Amino acid sequence: MQFPHKLLACALGLQDVFIKGCMVFDLSSEGKRTIPTTEVNMASASSPHTPRSATVDQPLATRIALVELHIRLENAHDLPGVLATFGDSARYDDEPWDAHYTGRDGVQQFYQQLMNALPDLQIDVQRRYVTSEAILVEVLIRGTHLGAWRGLPATGRRVEFPLCGIYTFDNSDRLAGEKIYYDRATVLRQLGIFHEPQSLLGRLSTLLTHPITILRALTRKLR
Repeated sequence: MQFPHKLLACALGLQDVFIKGCMVFDLSSEGKRTIPTTEVNMASASSPHTPRSATVDQPLATRIALVELHIRLENAHDLPGVLATFGDSARYDDEPWDAHYTGRDGVQQFYQQLMNALPDLQIDVQRRYVTSEAILVEVLIRGTHLGAWRGLPATGRRVEFPLCGIYTFDNSDRLAGEKIYYDRATVLRQLGIFHEPQSLLGRLSTLLTHPITILRALTRKLR
């Protein structure tokens, strides 16, 4: 798939990070600058600081542009456009739920559920990390729960939580897969169906839903 050069230029103008071995480079619109590896938790004992400059080759630039386009299409809720960024080996992994979708039909199913649950879905990219094999992004997910999701009817509640996405690519530099990680408990708490065990509601919920577990815990405590 070919992408306009202006998309490449736009992607390179964003706050990106290029990782090469133990070297980390910030590719921001302010110009290329090196950052300490500790900033991205990749400190190297032998090389605590990085060289002053690096360049991104064309294949990596194309991948950066593709991921940027993919996220723009997600924010536009353009399902056909999102699916077009995937190659023939499309795969989506929602790791917190151990849910895995393979093939275009599977990926389409995931996005249909997501866009139905959060019709005002907004993805705000915070950081990007680029390697020769994958691109990682840290994002903030925002939206209103207005449709059924994971068996939970619409609550009308707002959600906002951090998420890490990992993009891999096929031989044609289209998306081979996307894998996401986030704190499922945070999402469920914001939707009003999860309470911290130490809170009053959490204690009551645990007592009502896990009476045997609580009874065993009390028995062990009294021994």
